[in-house]
Amino acid sequence: MTATNRYDFVVVSNRLPVDRMVHDDGTASWHRSPGGLVTALEPVMRASQGAWVGWAGQADLDLEPFTFDDVTLIPVALSLLEIEHYYEGFSNDTLWPLYHDVIAQPSYHREWWDAYVEVNQRFADASARVASLGATVWVQDYQLQLVPRMLREQRPDLTIGFFNHIPFPPYGLYAQLPWRTQIIDGLLGADVIGFQRVADAGNFSRAVRRLLGYATRTPEIRVADGAGGHRTVIAKAFPISIDVAEFEEIAGRPEVQARAQQIRDDLGNPSTIMLGVDRLDYTKGIRHRLKAFGELLDEGALSVGDAVLVQVASPSRERVAAYMQLRDEIELTVGRLNGTHASISHSAVAYLHHGYPREEMVALYLAADVMLVTALRDGMNLVAKEFVACQLDEGGVLILSEFAGAADELKNALLVNPHDIDGLKEAMVAAVRMPQRERTTRMRALRRRVRENDVSRWSNTFLDTLRHANHHSSAR
Repeated sequence: MTATNRYDFVVVSNRLPVDRMVHDDGTASWHRSPGGLVTALEPVMRASQGAWVGWAGQADLDLEPFTFDDVTLIPVALSLLEIEHYYEGFSNDTLWPLYHDVIAQPSYHREWWDAYVEVNQRFADASARVASLGATVWVQDYQLQLVPRMLREQRPDLTIGFFNHIPFPPYGLYAQLPWRTQIIDGLLGADVIGFQRVADAGNFSRAVRRLLGYATRTPEIRVADGAGGHRTVIAKAFPISIDVAEFEEIAGRPEVQARAQQIRDDLGNPSTIMLGVDRLDYTKGIRHRLKAFGELLDEGALSVGDAVLVQVASPSRERVAAYMQLRDEIELTVGRLNGTHASISHSAVAYLHHGYPREEMVALYLAADVMLVTALRDGMNLVAKEFVACQLDEGGVLILSEFAGAADELKNALLVNPHDIDGLKEAMVAAVRMPQRERTTRMRALRRRVRENDVSRWSNTFLDTLRHANHHSSAR
């Protein structure tokens, strides 16, 4: 890379926003990735013509920078062992369960931590190389929590932001982590640290006080700068969102609406289609909604033919043992429900273990009467907002876990505690029986809220705070 390839705005995330496809003839091509982070940042990157630093998704793939959809992509190579230790290990078998309230037991291995440090340094080095003097670098998510400090040590001229897309746990849980102080110190290299919920920012500030003794006055943290002075770090909530206009445009297309009707026809035109759309992850509460739905069928409160549950569970972290076990459990449960309740012409549960393009997802949102978001713990959950954005006729009902970040904003949903199976069943029945007038009133309020807080507002608010924080710090 030459010295001229430098950028005023750099995004750093574990994955690049593209997937590499190798065709039968041996040629390769790139396609836009699905997922909340890409959805949220794509409009920002196009507007800024910046660079995106990340892993290309395959082992030992050492690639030169390239351009995709007007964005310069800077690939970071990872070996197979690094994927196993840094990504599958420390990121997804240590941090992920710990940060999601220990729904699954975290594993603590020193070699995983060593790989995490080494890979974070590689991301920091790549970012430092491509950032111009005084550039803004926005680091994303829990896989890269050491990058802000590493970047600041190399490039004190940079303005550094960090956004944590998943929850940040209460200190009583976070304290389990053997490297708890190193993670906090790594994050404090940023000028602004963003969280999904006010509670997450509070948990982080408490951890800072307990572990490093720095003074905090919400949202400011007074951090020693190593030269006898102090700098101010902002830690606060910036709830992430979606590109509402894009989802509304897709939902308004005649061919997508026709596909939604075809989905209903293919399912036998039941009175109620309930829909779950999740990565196959133990935090998403898929087992809980299947249990509740099965009990409603057992009790006769719902009947096959009148109601069907469509569960999209896209593959996720398939080499991690907890995820392999979860898939087996869910597929066994679906099989039992269909074996017990399905007829020749109607399934109880339509289970789909693969991902879909955005147009198909919007068609599913349009086809559904009731959206089930029953996460046991979730940073935000953009699926809830996508469903709301697609309800152009204001006819759908959203059942939303109070443990998802979206519950702070979408208060006109039917809020549930997914651990309370009876309460979840009551909400499902209430959704099915809800009068059209109440559906419209609730959905209209939800749509107004999602429109007001779209992805542009999220990114603009964060970046405005980052610009102000850096100016404030440099003026002190």
